[in-house]
Amino acid sequence: MLKANISLVLGIMTLAFAASGQTNNSDVVVEVGGQKFTMAEVEQKEASRLLQARSTYFQSQKSALNIFIDEQLLEQKANAEHLTVDQLIQRDVASHITDPTEDQLKVYYEGLGTDQPYETVRPQILSHIHDLRLNKARTEYMKNLKAQSNVIVSLLPPGVEMSVDGAPILGSKNAPVTLVEYADYECPYCQDVYPTIKKLENDFAGKLSVVFKDCPLPMHSHAKKAAEAAICAESQGKFWEYHNVLFESAGKLDIPALKADAKTIGLNSDEFDKCLDSGAQADKVQKALGEAQQLGLTGTPSFFINGHFYSGAMKYEALREVVEQELAAAARGHELKASN
Repeated sequence: MLKANISLVLGIMTLAFAASGQTNNSDVVVEVGGQKFTMAEVEQKEASRLLQARSTYFQSQKSALNIFIDEQLLEQKANAEHLTVDQLIQRDVASHITDPTEDQLKVYYEGLGTDQPYETVRPQILSHIHDLRLNKARTEYMKNLKAQSNVIVSLLPPGVEMSVDGAPILGSKNAPVTLVEYADYECPYCQDVYPTIKKLENDFAGKLSVVFKDCPLPMHSHAKKAAEAAICAESQGKFWEYHNVLFESAGKLDIPALKADAKTIGLNSDEFDKCLDSGAQADKVQKALGEAQQLGLTGTPSFFINGHFYSGAMKYEALREVVEQELAAAARGHELKASN
């Protein structure tokens, strides 16, 4: 079994500044009217202009890093077995690929709906299916190779400092990992990711805290009122119960539905209805939306995990990997402090 040891401790800002020739975040980069500013201060002030660009750059870094990891793993295994990489792939992957039967080729040909004769396009079909099977087998091979190896990736996406004061928090405030979700109750992607967040909460109980922040999008007509309703429920101590009901309501978010949901979880109806009808929590929702806009968020869900930015309805496996990476980083930090 291969036991490669690839320790890739790469900081996104280190690479970014190395590429651009700039200094680190604590150095002064501009002086205006005698007042000096560091890059960190500029980034905090201009987060909305920088976060998305830095996120795009991170995705390019991550793609390059994944290719680099694959290449290193293949080279190490090939060297250990006195083979070239091509010989290794041929032995362990390509030699196990079987070509489709003639019947399978003809079924595929019929699905193309082409006017060209079968014998004319048969070589292209055969080559295409062979390549698909080869790529699938290689992906599975690399997955197994990584599972047998010690690959430590410390490359993290761009991050920002943010306060969670006043926001609903589920779990311990002292948990080593904090996941902040900017979401919209009417957003179908947020509804899709809701069960994923619930599973993370259960799987990392005691290690993960979840913070919810409103980001109602303009195209969703019920989103702002739903957000107000959740804060009205919070004033009665049942934010998370109501939050869950909203995401489980299959998009039924008109005023009568919001009030019916309040009764379902046992809220004081008169108090809730007065809060909702008066728009008492509208300013809080608008403030949260303004914060999201200042960060440059244009879609939901958006996540900040220990301050690091992730966008979109991520799958459970991807979010779990991020949480585990943050837990590992926290553990390394504790070990470093203990050794000093």
